[in-house]
Amino acid sequence: MLESTHCMRDSPEMEIDPLSDMLRLAKVEAVVTGGFSAGGPWAIRFPPKDKIMFMAVVKGECWGRPEDEDQWVKFETGDIGLLAVPRAFILANAPDVPPVDAVGLFSSDGQATIGDGSDLIYLGGHVLLDPTQASLLSSVLPPWIHIHAASPQATAFRALLVQLVEERAGRLPGSQLASAQLTQLLFIQILRAHLKTSTLMPAGWLKASADPRISPALRLMHGAPSRPWNLEDLAKACGMSRTTFAAHFRSAAGVPPLTYLTDWRMRLAEQTLRESNVPLTTLARSLGYASESAFSNAFKRVTGKSPKACRAGERDIGSSSAQTPFDALLHRQGDIAATTS
Repeated sequence: MLESTHCMRDSPEMEIDPLSDMLRLAKVEAVVTGGFSAGGPWAIRFPPKDKIMFMAVVKGECWGRPEDEDQWVKFETGDIGLLAVPRAFILANAPDVPPVDAVGLFSSDGQATIGDGSDLIYLGGHVLLDPTQASLLSSVLPPWIHIHAASPQATAFRALLVQLVEERAGRLPGSQLASAQLTQLLFIQILRAHLKTSTLMPAGWLKASADPRISPALRLMHGAPSRPWNLEDLAKACGMSRTTFAAHFRSAAGVPPLTYLTDWRMRLAEQTLRESNVPLTTLARSLGYASESAFSNAFKRVTGKSPKACRAGERDIGSSSAQTPFDALLHRQGDIAATTS
């Protein structure tokens, strides 16, 4: 699983990474749940899931489509698919084969062999998210992503898939952790490939995270959200005039720069309120607000609820020795101060 939202930097020079920040905040965890090998005629209907699903063809080829669509898509060796909406999905070796429901087909470990299993090797899994932050991904991902093995961006997938299959089959020491880390990296590579290949990506934080024109401003806001950043500071960091920067930022992120900053602050606050007992006054100051009331007003305006209601409604406090988002935020801002003072 990805580490807590604001991991302590090993050194002040370590690069701020907004994409990693968002994935940590959503507690993204990609998990391989099973797979199958198939030979001869076959077709499987997978029921809709309330999770982001991914699939990979390790060997062979097959056809697939959402159940509510007529258009089949061909998957070849090394192809990756990501289904971001809860839809039933059909995979088959040929479009005219009647599908069998996946329920009851797989063993307790999520594996199945269909026919002689000689033609196809398939891996499937899903992405776990913090329910309170799930909209971070659902709001920026398209319903369906298909990365072709022949695309330049898919080069990184091939070695990952081969090693993932070996780790799952070999039962070597540490294979469980190795498989988890490889699956996590696979999901990040899917996002990277999507960022490089999509021409119709909607404005949002994912698109903004890959835009080199505004990345210096994003790093500043993510690295030190308590700073009183203004449009001039952020535009200067990007080497643009305020007007040009504001236009570029809104085109990529979908919101003005200072609105993005406020939203980032409130997401950090929401997680900290759920996971720690940090006093509201202390939390407010750590996020750049002069008073608890100013912070509370901003929090309610953005989230629709008061900080106290958020804290009372959902509490998931770890052990006293665990690092909270607030603790790590202080470490990060100390690092940023060391490099910008």
